[in-house]
Amino acid sequence: MQHNTAHHAEPALNVDREMATDSTPGNKACPGSRPWLATILGLGALGFTVTTYSLEAPTGYDGLSNGFLTPTDYQQALDEFRLVQTIPMGLGPVFNDVSCKACHTGPVDGGHSQVSVQRAGYFDGVNFIDPPGGSLIPARAIDPSIRARVPRDANVRALRMSLSTLGDGYVEAIPDRALIKIASNQPKQSKGLIKGQYVLVDLLEAPGKQAIGKFGWKDQHASLVSFSADAYRNEMGITTPLFPTELTSNGRSVDRFETVGQPNDSDHGVLLAANFMRSTKAPPRTPGSPEPKKPPTARQDDIKLGERAFESTGCGICHTASFVTAPAGTPINGGTYLVPVALGSRTFHPYSDFLLHDVGTGDGIVQNGGQSTRNKLRTTPLWGLSKRRTFLHDGSATTLQDAINRHTGEAIQVTGAFKRLSPQENQNLMRFLNTL
Repeated sequence: MQHNTAHHAEPALNVDREMATDSTPGNKACPGSRPWLATILGLGALGFTVTTYSLEAPTGYDGLSNGFLTPTDYQQALDEFRLVQTIPMGLGPVFNDVSCKACHTGPVDGGHSQVSVQRAGYFDGVNFIDPPGGSLIPARAIDPSIRARVPRDANVRALRMSLSTLGDGYVEAIPDRALIKIASNQPKQSKGLIKGQYVLVDLLEAPGKQAIGKFGWKDQHASLVSFSADAYRNEMGITTPLFPTELTSNGRSVDRFETVGQPNDSDHGVLLAANFMRSTKAPPRTPGSPEPKKPPTARQDDIKLGERAFESTGCGICHTASFVTAPAGTPINGGTYLVPVALGSRTFHPYSDFLLHDVGTGDGIVQNGGQSTRNKLRTTPLWGLSKRRTFLHDGSATTLQDAINRHTGEAIQVTGAFKRLSPQENQNLMRFLNTL
């Protein structure tokens, strides 16, 4: 099957991908500082020098394509994302909701929401143990007799809020070695306290191949096709060739309630949903944020001071401000997908390292990466932060101050530095965060 259906031209030249995509904390683009970055690559053996440009990724909450898909193809992908699944289409038998949009709707289609999913299991003092059927507890069923329940004796129970998918096409195009480099640098930046973990996960569309996970609270998936196929099966109960078996109800088969042949659907819907996410623009900064080449206002000066406090306290060690995607034409996802022109060599600002960390707010669930990841979660991207009203993986924090103060573990020194800020420094930091 074909995994890259967008209309784009192949690049004429790829030069020195290592340098063109280096995005370590010491080599970050300053968000909003300029519309492009240039890397001068000296190729002495060839007798000339090539300049490779990294354009800023387009941003906005306008619901328009970032250029990956044509308007017609984008509308088709958006229609699939909005499509309400029904029982004759394969919905269920157990599921969480009826469409992608139902959980990813704010402030535009593809964004975050306060819709949560339930996970549960057991901790025996050493290891996390899945209950029958796995840790995911589907909230709904097409028949009351097969509705799943949290086991009464489960001593691990966790809610997870729905993540935004806006800008995820750029995240997918982050070179794996950029994440490896960040992980290797973090202990040096934090006196050994911060140690981000990357996890190699299977690529469903490329059997036998793996890449570093970037999507989901536990970095469960490395590609948007795999991520989409997971959501179709786990959230809507729609099986596909990539996820051909149904969920169970607490370990009990629900096959007798299945009214559609297996798998329920081809991969077509999965690919459309993946391409919709690839087409979304990155979340923008709020109006009134500092702008390049314009004299700052007094408030913008305070915001810049807040950004300095963000870095000086150590927040930026995990909440990495900027990345540069791989150049157009780079094969990723096990060779099934070439980075398109619209997404290649783009600078974007997610404020996340997309690594797993234990900062004291983990949910106790193990999905991939082994038992050491039980209390680790992916660093939450802060882009789009100004549009959220609850924080942390379970939405249990209702203010930014509360969310930050609850960071311990690897972040204990960072939290201490935050608490030592003066009232004015704290106010400036909050102003900065509220521009994201």
